[in-house]
Amino acid sequence: MKVFVTYKIPEEGLKLLMEKFEVDVYTGEKFLAKEEMMERVKDADAVVTQLRDPVDKEFIDAGNKLKIIANYAVGYNNIDVEYAKSKGIFVTNTPGVLTEATADIAWALLLAVARKIIPADKFTREGKFEGWKPKLFLGYEIYGKTLGIIGMGRIGQAVARRALGFGMKIIYHNRRRLPQEIEEKYNAKYVDLNTLLKEADFISINVPLTQETYHLLNEEKLKLLKPNAILINTARGPVVDERALYNLLKEGRIAGAGFDVYENEPEITPGLEKLENVVLLPHIGSGTFETRAKMSIMVAENVIDALEGRKPKNLVWDD
Repeated sequence: MKVFVTYKIPEEGLKLLMEKFEVDVYTGEKFLAKEEMMERVKDADAVVTQLRDPVDKEFIDAGNKLKIIANYAVGYNNIDVEYAKSKGIFVTNTPGVLTEATADIAWALLLAVARKIIPADKFTREGKFEGWKPKLFLGYEIYGKTLGIIGMGRIGQAVARRALGFGMKIIYHNRRRLPQEIEEKYNAKYVDLNTLLKEADFISINVPLTQETYHLLNEEKLKLLKPNAILINTARGPVVDERALYNLLKEGRIAGAGFDVYENEPEITPGLEKLENVVLLPHIGSGTFETRAKMSIMVAENVIDALEGRKPKNLVWDD
């Protein structure tokens, strides 16, 4: 049996696959064009895809031998899941293993934006530091402030756990209110979205991209933020109306923002890169040696299960 890997993943997972199957791994730096991917998937029994791969009906039809599409990511909005399911093709992701790494990057962004770490670093490297000054790179304190968490699943709770060390007041909004014992664990209060946006000093977005969460934070919602609010997005870019957010940041209507994801990734809204009140990362939320290795093993195990006649553990649907 043959496995097509659209972009090289860490060796730990590739080794597991190569022990059992013929593996076609694309090893170039630039991503394959869709047409090239469709040509290479024709004789594949399984495909390991990346979040940026357009796994639409056309691609799925090209892979007429496919038994599984194994996404090397926790998200899977790049895949036409319903169509794959209708053709009897498993679709899997890599949940759970990237929780802590993503929460870490959310906090890295929060700290970097609040304390102006990036412009201060640039200032120092350019030889402009002449000594301590009373108003040099004044930022915002984090300790004791209010953190609003949008999406209180695994990652949202990991962000909250870190906030406890900063003595923060935690408010959250979720599709469903969490059980009382979890709220007590994080000293978190459930509120509606508008209340969260109005009251939070820092906001962390941790929801998946769905029809319901697309532009969840549109222009109207973003205008509810306090002037000193800082918004962090490590979830999915289209959850936020990026153009509307850019306009508010440019006008100084909110204090700052940290991005690890973008609405039209990899493109970003022109002008964002010129703002000093933002930090822009290249989607590295899960980017630790440990997490990416675990993801590759999980992806390989999903493929092995499917090709050996077992139901994969990480199906993206419940049944």
